Amino acid sequence: MPQSDNRAVLKLLASAAFLFCSSSVAHAASDLSLPAYNWAKDAALQNNPGLDDDPLSAFIVGSEIDVWARIRKGFGIPDLVDNQLVNNHTTWYAARPDYIGRTTKRASLYLYHVVEELEKRGMPTELALLPFIESAFNPQAYSSAKAAGMWQFIPSTGLDYNLKQNMFKDERRGVIASTDAALNYLEKLYGMFGDWQLALAAYNWGEGSVQRALRKAEAAGTGTDYASLSIYMPAETRNYVPKLQAVKNIIATPDAYNITLLRVDNQPYFVSVAKTRDIDVKLAAQLAELPIDEFKALNPQFNRPVITGGANTEILLPQNNAEKFKANLATWTHALSSWTAHKVTNARERIETIAARFNTTPQVIREVNHIPPKMALKAGSTILVPRDPDSKQKDITSAVADSAVLTMIPERAEGRKISHTVKNGDTLLSLAKRHKVSVAQIREWNSLRSDKLVAGTRLELYGAARATAKASDKSKPAIKKVAATQDNRGKVSLASAKVSSR
Repeated sequence: MPQSDNRAVLKLLASAAFLFCSSSVAHAASDLSLPAYNWAKDAALQNNPGLDDDPLSAFIVGSEIDVWARIRKGFGIPDLVDNQLVNNHTTWYAARPDYIGRTTKRASLYLYHVVEELEKRGMPTELALLPFIESAFNPQAYSSAKAAGMWQFIPSTGLDYNLKQNMFKDERRGVIASTDAALNYLEKLYGMFGDWQLALAAYNWGEGSVQRALRKAEAAGTGTDYASLSIYMPAETRNYVPKLQAVKNIIATPDAYNITLLRVDNQPYFVSVAKTRDIDVKLAAQLAELPIDEFKALNPQFNRPVITGGANTEILLPQNNAEKFKANLATWTHALSSWTAHKVTNARERIETIAARFNTTPQVIREVNHIPPKMALKAGSTILVPRDPDSKQKDITSAVADSAVLTMIPERAEGRKISHTVKNGDTLLSLAKRHKVSVAQIREWNSLRSDKLVAGTRLELYGAARATAKASDKSKPAIKKVAATQDNRGKVSLASAKVSSR
């Protein structure tokens, strides 16, 4: 058939599809033949490559039912078949439709963006399901190995892929930055191994570990595919690809497992809005007319209640809310941020002193900076403090935000400072028990890098006077005297007696 005839037929089909989708039968589009138009286009393109430049082709491609169908269409990693681990994990997921529902609801905010990025790079679209295994699509997920975010980057790998990590921002949690880093990393791993299953194993286990396993298999004369190498893998990695395969099986044919997938429209969920001035997180959500939880779900990288501005700062908002944000921001006449940065320059600068200086309470300082009780600030730390609404304090600069660190140390115990000369047999643990302090405190007070003590070394200890007095007071008459005082005068007098004994 001539190209012109092909084009006419396809335009006729597209017109029919457009009229059909515009009818009042709203549910029909989710059940009937729109994927067939993609098939028709694909078939036509085999003989008509120029058709891709026609506006008609954009209509056909844009008519995917939803993102799930788009993911299915781009599957490209060979399936693990006849694998008992896959069967076990598929059964586990299929038996938990509530879990699938919660995870896919979280995923619905991010899936379109992830699929778009995968398609731009020509990567298999089942990789969009990897956060299902890594974090259940929770960008706030944090593991015992200190991996953070939807894609679970550990700090060092995050830095390797240019993900900023400071007290104000952790881009391992950022939707756009972490997705870009994860796909860069996966591309690199596929380039190393030429096999997506091995690339996934390396994403979980490390490329060095997979390379060593390959060398072992080659030396043993055994297979070097994922299934063959699994005998060398830890349990987590051995189950990693089977878990992804299990999720892929369910997404491919949810009806076969009695699973109903939440519809995810084939259109962007969010847009990016540049922000050059500091703004409180709560105020940003308020101006966007967005619930704070949803704002944080789209912008999980911000660690503090203020978003520091700058040339590269952006927030993500649904399209409609982005327009509301811009309109409301244009008419906002009050301060955008209620916080500023303060650098601790003196080791003796206590939280109580800082709170008094900035007209707030120690509790506020501790809460906003995540400082636990009985912990103090080390000199050089940067913290958030309330901003004076009547002053013209400048925003927190990018240089301050990027270099900000917050280092905490145990508060010094009450009591005077004493010096202790290390004797043979002394250990940090024995000294800590003797003086009723912690090993961490002794390390911090004396800047110790090792637990090993050398005889003759002088150590500084705090709060030891009280402990020493109690330990050395072995006079039974004195104990009886204090007890008698307690009987005759009650608890208040007993407390006085204890103080006078120091």
